[in-house]
Amino acid sequence: MRILAVDPGMKRIGLALCDELEISVRPLAVLTARGVERDALAIAELARAHQVGWIVVGLPLNMDGTVGPSARRARKLAHRLRALTGLPVALWDERLTSVEAEMLLRERGERPTPERVDQVAACVILQDFLTALRTDRATIEDHGATSPEGTL
Repeated sequence: MRILAVDPGMKRIGLALCDELEISVRPLAVLTARGVERDALAIAELARAHQVGWIVVGLPLNMDGTVGPSARRARKLAHRLRALTGLPVALWDERLTSVEAEMLLRERGERPTPERVDQVAACVILQDFLTALRTDRATIEDHGATSPEGTL
């Protein structure tokens, strides 16, 4: 099944997509953040266009694991996406994904522009989610798109 990953930010939203076999992950797009409702509508349209079966929204918890304003916004976005698409939506810990994305880009010899970092961070979120699915898919699916960070 195709899965769409969302790296929500206050300025930009990175998106990544996996193939139907859940093997390869690729950057999809970067959207300009325009508020939860407009962002959710744009992401829902992309999910429909790419025949996505599941959406994973990065949850930007604070380093100590607490929920701050960015994580609250990500949760609102995830709830809106579920309402708009009817798809399962998982919240997934995205701490340090931007740092990892910058390192990956530098290793490839690419300049880490903010847009590329957001795209690659979405890929990191999706790859982490796919790894967890391979390890314990039944638990994740049985809980209606849950993650260690929250359920919808």
